[in-house]
Amino acid sequence: MFRFAHPYLLYLLALIPLCILAFSFYLIWRRKALNRYGNLDLIRKLIPEYSTKKLILKLTLLMIAFAFLIVALADPQTGSKLEKVQRKGIDIMIALDVSNSMLAQDIRPNRLERSRQAISKMLDNLDGDRIGIVVFAGRAYTQLPITTDYTAAKLFLSTISTNSVPIQGTAIADAIDLSAKSFNQGDRNKVIIIITDGEDHEGEAVEKAEAVAKTGIRIYTIGMGLPDGAPIPVIANDIQIGYKKAKDGTTIISRLDEAILQKISTAGGGLYVRANNSEAGLQTVLDDLNKIEKSEIETRQFSAYEDRFQYFIALSLIFLILELFIFDKKNQWFNQFKPFEKK
Repeated sequence: MFRFAHPYLLYLLALIPLCILAFSFYLIWRRKALNRYGNLDLIRKLIPEYSTKKLILKLTLLMIAFAFLIVALADPQTGSKLEKVQRKGIDIMIALDVSNSMLAQDIRPNRLERSRQAISKMLDNLDGDRIGIVVFAGRAYTQLPITTDYTAAKLFLSTISTNSVPIQGTAIADAIDLSAKSFNQGDRNKVIIIITDGEDHEGEAVEKAEAVAKTGIRIYTIGMGLPDGAPIPVIANDIQIGYKKAKDGTTIISRLDEAILQKISTAGGGLYVRANNSEAGLQTVLDDLNKIEKSEIETRQFSAYEDRFQYFIALSLIFLILELFIFDKKNQWFNQFKPFEKK
């Protein structure tokens, strides 16, 4: 079996006909320029050592070397064997609060950025588990369906901001409901991790957690913030212009509501962890998740491939070396060598 690890690089081969076309235009321009100076046959006699054929040969060798180099960069691979892979793990849905209060800076650099950093670090420690992401504020939306593609998860994670949800608020119950519906059917163990400052403006989160727990889904909560709280920055064009204020002009302080998060985790059969400036709390949750029995997620066959780019690099170097030994001028010794001419 043969394939390219980076097939999109083969599009660079389109540069070769463009180079040949540019070289043809150069030869036409050069011929016209010489005609302006005088008779072309006379000019050729004045520069007898110059060889257009040698120039064409040098370009041909360069283009061949370039082609082999592109093929090498695309990393041709051949299949060597078939392996059977068994992946065991649990399904994890992360419900991340993206309301404006998550911009508070009682946890540095701010609650939301620290949450993203913690989730990214968590992805580095997962092995075989499936993960999905739900973002919520006044409503909840699926940011990433359940997947084992941790690279894609990091890509989607990097795009999350307070602008991900247009409606402000903190609808934890909506986030729990959507997270529970995002799981695939099956007997695998399922977990919801809610990362929020706990300022639930919608209510019914505890009741929803109890209902979801009855279906066998555990709910963990991570309190992102400090009890003393912090003002909510107002951002315009990526620049902080002040802090959010109430109608009477006083600065609004966003405080962590631990009580509601503890009730949710208790109702959901999980744990509550408070983040701080040294620990985001996800590691504590991961340690507890490792105690859960992991189910087999998938069994599949795939080919193990071996790289073959080195052969094409070698061919590219050979043609480059050959090009170096060919000069633009005619070789006098070679011109004298005429084995088929009668004496």
